[in-house]
Amino acid sequence: MSKKPIKLATWNINSVRARLDLMGAFLKQHDPDILCLQETKVRDDEFPHELFEQRGYAHRLIHGQPGYNGVAIFAKRAITLKEKLNLAGRDDRRHIAAELADGTILHNYYVPAGGDIPDPVANDKFAHKLEVLAGMTKWSAALKKKGGKEILVGDLNIAPLETDVWSHKQLLKIVSHTPVETEGMLKMQAARGWVDAVRHFVPPSEKLYSWWSYRSANWEAADKGRRLDHVWVSPELQGKLVGAQVIKAMRGMEKASDHAPIIVTLKLD
Repeated sequence: MSKKPIKLATWNINSVRARLDLMGAFLKQHDPDILCLQETKVRDDEFPHELFEQRGYAHRLIHGQPGYNGVAIFAKRAITLKEKLNLAGRDDRRHIAAELADGTILHNYYVPAGGDIPDPVANDKFAHKLEVLAGMTKWSAALKKKGGKEILVGDLNIAPLETDVWSHKQLLKIVSHTPVETEGMLKMQAARGWVDAVRHFVPPSEKLYSWWSYRSANWEAADKGRRLDHVWVSPELQGKLVGAQVIKAMRGMEKASDHAPIIVTLKLD
């Protein structure tokens, strides 16, 4: 008898404590088997475990930081901590990895946003983002040499394709879609042969977003979005993909994150 596919969700929650009601509504409606959060903005010893315990996530890995950053992985079945990487030499908590029961390694990553000025000399935040991207490229190349089953999820803060933004022309000089970022991301993706799980189901010719700015009063009507959140799988798992969707409705909820969650369904061994 074949195993039931697993639902894997990833979401930049933009402060887990500030959005517990939103999180509860999402978990009640979608009930993912595994949940990855970014930008939890809370120390490990202050993390609000109760909601996740109540919803059946008995296995929780957290790597928190107050004020900004912080990542976490929750699962209903046993997972083990694999590693916590720092790919740019700074003390910020942006990565955590878990090993799943079948041996798949799940990486949850929060790439720096990069500030507002796309110049690494004038803007240290942008320089840091490019450093992280370079580190992830070397890391991806090393993973390719080793081979294996891996999943990379998270807010990678780059919209790589022209159809990943509302206006390619107008965003070419805007952080998250500048050529140095998009080309760097595609280079990183190629270094491992990462398969874009969402674009596996949604053709690159179609517009697709996961983030809508708070600055837009009527965000849904304007629909000036960007696809900053991603789920990638190693080539070994491409044939295991079952489905993918962006849960745009969560962006319209009260006290919403500016990111919408993504759910990818896989049939793991």
